[in-house]
This record gives sequence, structure tokens and C-alpha cells, in this order.
Amino acid sequence: MTAKKFIFQLHKYLGLTTGLVVFIVSITGCCWAFRDEIESLYDDYKKVTPQDQSMLTPTKAKELAKEIFPNNTVHGTLFKKEDDAIEVIFYDAEPEFYQSVFLNPYSGEVIHVDNHLSGFFAFILKGHMRLWLPKTIGEQVVGVFILIFIVIIISGFIIWLPKKRKNLKQRLKFDWKKTTRWKRKNFDLHTVVGFYICSLALILAFTGSMMSYNWLKYVVYKSTGGEKEARFIIPENQSEIGERDSEIPMDYLITKLIKENPNAESFELHYPKTADESIYVEVSNSKGIYYDSDFRFFDQNTLEEIETPSIYGKYENAKVADKIQRMNYDIHIGAIGGIAGKIIAFLVSLLTASLPVTGVLLWYGRNYKKKKVLESIKV
Repeated sequence: MTAKKFIFQLHKYLGLTTGLVVFIVSITGCCWAFRDEIESLYDDYKKVTPQDQSMLTPTKAKELAKEIFPNNTVHGTLFKKEDDAIEVIFYDAEPEFYQSVFLNPYSGEVIHVDNHLSGFFAFILKGHMRLWLPKTIGEQVVGVFILIFIVIIISGFIIWLPKKRKNLKQRLKFDWKKTTRWKRKNFDLHTVVGFYICSLALILAFTGSMMSYNWLKYVVYKSTGGEKEARFIIPENQSEIGERDSEIPMDYLITKLIKENPNAESFELHYPKTADESIYVEVSNSKGIYYDSDFRFFDQNTLEEIETPSIYGKYENAKVADKIQRMNYDIHIGAIGGIAGKIIAFLVSLLTASLPVTGVLLWYGRNYKKKKVLESIKV
């Protein structure tokens, strides 16, 4: 068996094995691409009428939201513009609980409660990340199969390469006539489409794998010259707890940050889990993207800012390797390129979903043809 025949067999059997998973992950990824734009069409409850009075403090917002879910953990509170509701986010891993309480920032009235684990996009995300299986099992299955899909993409490109240069044009376009049979059309759909999207599909698969495997994230970070910790680290306080309530200084923090960053999109404050942990605030600087956010940490007693050894600190301090890591999610969903990037991610995901279908039809057609020939010989 020649090397190319071996690669062909590898491509075929790996493709048949992973086809259903690749199809589901691709289709759900395609549906996820414009989630923000679609949800913005029916989220009017997030807007309020601005008033000439101070907004709720983080402590008060937490207290009011806890009246709705007293037995669950507050993950953080999101503050935006003066005409936006305050969002208090609850999250527990076991049993899984993920809901938001939206409050009027002036009166404290509960405007809306949003369950992030229900609805169309929650269904899509569960399919994309874990095939609607239990979390621990599904995420492992998806992670392994996407790594295999990377091998399929590379082997498919090797198979696509023609032996002779004169045959290259046939691999680059659909040269269909009225007499062209459906098997030839299906072959072209698999090979031509596969060639044009293989590089972008490889990027989507690789960035997805980086989110699945910390070891891969670490390898990529260090190989690009990274010097910091490639994980999220919340530093400890640098002062001892004083006599006054440790939550009081926190209530001045958001007002202070809004004045210092008037052009920021939002401020997501995370309450310290222990007396030794600092306050963590994620400052979103751009709408629709995450990589240029500032991750800032403050002593919960003095509000003195503390630096973190992690890549997730102030964006202005990020080096090239840090930025590559931070851009990973935005690249994966296409947001890095704005609306044009999302359209590209949508099309690539949709066309990637077609490859397992055309591949199975190729396999079926060849096997069916062989059986038909054998039957005719026997007759």
C-alpha cells in the first residue's frame, strides 16, 4: 500500500467514525454565530429610563437578587450604561444552575429573570459543547473527535493534491454539464468545497481544541514566546482586614471605574469568595469582542489595584503571545472580524457540516456500485 492510499484509508475511516459528531458540532456552531444579534431583537427588558440619582451599589444589587435565588451562588454583577439594567449572574456547577436577575439600577425592582440553560441557544450550546450528553462525558467526546477532525482535514488536503499539475484546475471548480451524474457532482462538492474551506475549518477546529484542552493552550502559549501564567489567577489581598465591613469599599469601586473609563462597554464585578481574595472586575472595552477586555483586581479592604501573574490582566500590558491566547474565543466565533468575520464563520461551519454528508454518500456510492457489479457477474 502506497503512502497516499494509506492516507486515503485513514481519511475514510476516521471520517466515517467522526462524521455525526462533526456534523452536529458544525451545525450548532453555525447557529451560534449570530446569537448576540438575534437576542438583541427581543431583549428590550435590559433597557431602563435614566434617572437623576445614584445607581444601586454592588452590595445592594446582590442582596436584592439573592431574594430571588437565596440558595444559589452569585457569580458576579454586570454594570453597563446609565440606561441599562443591572444584571446579577448566578452560577453553580453542581447541580448546574445558570440564571440572571435583571434589576432597575435606580429602584432595585426586578425587571426580568433569564435562565441561560433553557431556550434555543442554550440547546444549541449544549449540542456544540457536549452533544446533549452529560457534561463530563460529552465534553470529552467532542474534544477527542475534534482533534481527530484536524487529522481528517490535513489528510483530506493531501488526498486532494493532484498527481499532475494539469489536473489542478479540475480540483478547483465545478465543471458540471447536463450529462454530469450525481456521483460526480457529489465528489466535486466534497473535494472542491473541502479544499476552499479546509484552512478556515482547521482554524475553527484548532481554536475549539484549545478551549477543550489546557495542555494544548499551554503548548501554544509557550511556543509563541509566552512568559506569564496561561491560566486565570485571582491574586490575594495585600492588606489585612480592618474593623469596618469589607464590603463597604467595594461599593465605591464601580463608580470609580466608570469615571476612569467613560468609554467602556461594561463592568462585571465578581465578589470575593474568601476574606483573602481580591475583588475581580472585568472591564469590557469593545462591543461584541472579549480579547481586549481589562481584567483588574483590587484589594477588598483598600481598593488598591493588584497585578496578576496571569495573561488575563490589563490588555495594554499584554504581549503578542498573551494576545494570541486572549483572541482565541473571538477567532473561534468569528467576532474578531466583526460582522464580516461572523458571516465567514457561519458559512465555513455550514459548509463543514456538508462534508460528512457528501463523504458518506461517496462511501455508500462506491460500496453500492461494487455490490451491484458483483451481483451482475453472478447472474
